[in-house]
Amino acid sequence: MATLLYRDFNSYLRETFGCRVQKISLDAGLSCPNRDGTLARGGCIYCNEKGSGTGAARFVSISEQIRAGKERLSRRYKAKKFLAYFQSFSNTYAPISKLEALYGEALQDKDVVGLSIGTRPDCMAEQTADLLGQIGKTSLVWIELGLQSANDDTLRRIRRGHSVQAFVDAVKRLRARNIPVCAHVILGLPGENVEDMLDTARFLARQDIQAVKIHLLYVIKGTAIHEMHEAGAYSCLTREVYAAAAGEFLALLPPHLIIQRLTGDPHPEELAAPAWALEKRQNLDAVKTYMEQNELYQGKNWPDRQDI
Repeated sequence: MATLLYRDFNSYLRETFGCRVQKISLDAGLSCPNRDGTLARGGCIYCNEKGSGTGAARFVSISEQIRAGKERLSRRYKAKKFLAYFQSFSNTYAPISKLEALYGEALQDKDVVGLSIGTRPDCMAEQTADLLGQIGKTSLVWIELGLQSANDDTLRRIRRGHSVQAFVDAVKRLRARNIPVCAHVILGLPGENVEDMLDTARFLARQDIQAVKIHLLYVIKGTAIHEMHEAGAYSCLTREVYAAAAGEFLALLPPHLIIQRLTGDPHPEELAAPAWALEKRQNLDAVKTYMEQNELYQGKNWPDRQDI
């Protein structure tokens, strides 16, 4: 039997629920401490005013967004069950009463089997973790924590506004309540070479996390990284370099981690560079080809690997 290159999220969901499960991306109308002036103005250098979401649903109820998402995804993927994915901005950055109402509204739908909540490590207070732990007793709850890099110098350079230690602390808080954690990382950040990116993989391999999302840093119009790119102060990775970095990254991760994503999905109207970022199938194929040619698979170079 051929060795699987990596453990993918769709397979995990099918194993868990016995059918096709799709995420419905939601915009809860929340903000972010790195955009509202609490930490710094302007946000992370790669983020625009839509907060890594579409920005199209700011004034549409969660229930209506779910209804529309179910209709669309059922038609396209024949999905029967869904995860409510709170994607835009920081989705634990609100009073507990509001979060409880938002999450509860999503879970009212009989076809929603759980929540996936995107947020920042510095937006995970004890009280918030308590709420998530309580919901997690009866529903699947994933927290997607934006780390981006395990290098504090890089985090300062991209204006993240939090440290690596904040990520470590948030993971401990969530895992104490049995909440699974998916770490977000970005390959191609300014000032990082491939070895720096692989250091982030080595860091994650030592953490009590359950999944990883790997993103390409693409340039969105109207962002600080766009200004840097236009001025010649930042160059995007080539597809070949990205494929190699992603393949080597996966080889350093323990085999039990779920890989929720291997590349991003930029909006064509917003993308400034690189153009190849829009070619998702070719990008995934490039990673696969690199791994096959170099006899790599998830966990092959995991530092704690023990062959039996």
